[in-house]
Amino acid sequence: MALLRGNLHAHTTFSDGVRTPAGLVEEYERRGYDFLAITDHFGHENLIEPGYTRELARLQPSLLLFSGVELDYDRLGQHVGKIVGEHETLYVLNHPARYKLTVAETVDRVHEIRRFGWALDAVEITDTGLYRPLYDTDEIPLVKIATDDAHRPPHFGRAWIEVEAARDRDAIIRAIRAGDFRAVVSARD
Repeated sequence: MALLRGNLHAHTTFSDGVRTPAGLVEEYERRGYDFLAITDHFGHENLIEPGYTRELARLQPSLLLFSGVELDYDRLGQHVGKIVGEHETLYVLNHPARYKLTVAETVDRVHEIRRFGWALDAVEITDTGLYRPLYDTDEIPLVKIATDDAHRPPHFGRAWIEVEAARDRDAIIRAIRAGDFRAVVSARD
């Protein structure tokens, strides 16, 4: 099975990114990525503009494109990535480092968000693509992924995952849940 390179957290001009959906896809194709999840913000303070889903559906990328959103878990002010396959959905606890959470606080958030009904599968060990080793611990009961949380050019290509899976959205999600991937970080502070 091929090793597929991808990013599960990126933003476009539909929320707070600087690239259009087509421009963002082009950026990652140029970098040799096999898959990309566009996860623009969706929540009470930053609603995705009308036409978002329609615009993503119009794209004809050569990479495998996941639709998704970055949800707000309002009670905690926590962002959660929702990456959608054909039948599978992956939930990611996004950027705990940005909130300056301890490991214990991160674990508490995992439990609360799961009780709410979002089946968290993974946690980011990066913040805008920079490695945050505090969260790369077995104490947090989720698989550890690297993303670049791309908003603008310095973020693009800083971190990614390499998944051992068929080139299929659901197969990639299942492989991530099973831990059949590796996190790669190219930038350090």
